[in-house]
Amino acid sequence: MPRFAANLSMLFTEVPFLERFARARAAGFKAVEYLFPYDWPAEQIAAELKANDLTQVLFNLPPGDWQAGERGIACLPDRVEEFRAGVDQGIAYAKVLGNTQLNCLAGLRPAELDYELAWQTLVANVQYAAERFVEAGLTLCLEAINSRVDMPGFMLDTTGKVMAVIEDVDADNVWLQYDVYHMQVMEGDLIRSLECLLPWIGHIQFADNPGRHEPGTGEINFSNVFAALDRLGYQGWASAEYRPSGATEDSLAWFHNGG
Repeated sequence: MPRFAANLSMLFTEVPFLERFARARAAGFKAVEYLFPYDWPAEQIAAELKANDLTQVLFNLPPGDWQAGERGIACLPDRVEEFRAGVDQGIAYAKVLGNTQLNCLAGLRPAELDYELAWQTLVANVQYAAERFVEAGLTLCLEAINSRVDMPGFMLDTTGKVMAVIEDVDADNVWLQYDVYHMQVMEGDLIRSLECLLPWIGHIQFADNPGRHEPGTGEINFSNVFAALDRLGYQGWASAEYRPSGATEDSLAWFHNGG
């Protein structure tokens, strides 16, 4: 089975954020991720990681105003300085937390923003982040998020678009973050896609579809998906990024049964 991590922004939300690390460890996870760490001092999070012997595998660069509905600012030409400041903030947190990968959310393209200008801005921002990440010894991931259900207007909603950015940037430390749930919504054909894209995949996340709940609640055959990752020799983390249909511990049959 792949190496599984728990996304603490979605799992164990029955308790406050800093208490979720112990819950994840008690459930058997050895690694965690979450959307954003910036509401807490990095040293405080690092203490929870150390106390629970957990590996930090990923978090996102600052997304703009998340509570107001922003989902990243990398494609917005009037937010470049803010994006660059966010790169610095992300690097600073990664140095304390010990993870080597951060994800960049491309953002929602406003209807009035010219697509080509948004694309050029995104590529330039990813290029900047990649160069800064090389200096810090970090890898930058780019994620395709479905625009049909969860994020209408998201700039990168297919793996093809992510791969186009990766090609335009042409940096060795920019990778595809493959989300099984989002790509089931947008593309399907999961195992064939994983076979084709594996050389560029730096991180994997998953949830079932429809509903974005735990494996076994929807249409995806996770036994086959996880077996394919083993067969393909995937060495990265696969993070559970789903909304439990009940209590988190009650949603972990897929994990305790070996996937």
